[in-house]
Amino acid sequence: MNARKKLNQVRERRARRSGARIFGTAERPRLAVHRTNRFIYVALIDDVKGHTLASASDLGAKKAKMTKTAAAEMVGEEIGKKAAAQGIASAVFDRRSYRFHGRVKGIAEGAKKAGLKI
Repeated sequence: MNARKKLNQVRERRARRSGARIFGTAERPRLAVHRTNRFIYVALIDDVKGHTLASASDLGAKKAKMTKTAAAEMVGEEIGKKAAAQGIASAVFDRRSYRFHGRVKGIAEGAKKAGLKI
């Protein structure tokens, strides 16, 4: 089996394993993370209604001399502030198939710093 196919299978298994227990409600929405090589996106999702309550990304951010991890932490703080504005105190963290380190961990730390309980 080639390396790319194996890596995709490992990611799929990890996503199924972590996503099987995660479900967001209006009081405690799912904090979903999507990571690309250039950008990172975060959304608060109410799975009962199927609505996105708030979202944030580093797409338009001025990150001239900022590391990707620092930018991710900034995005986490931004989503935490948006959640607080809507009266959301806690969320369920959905890292999907991404390991909890680096930028994904930065998102969680930034959201916690902004007052969101994960």
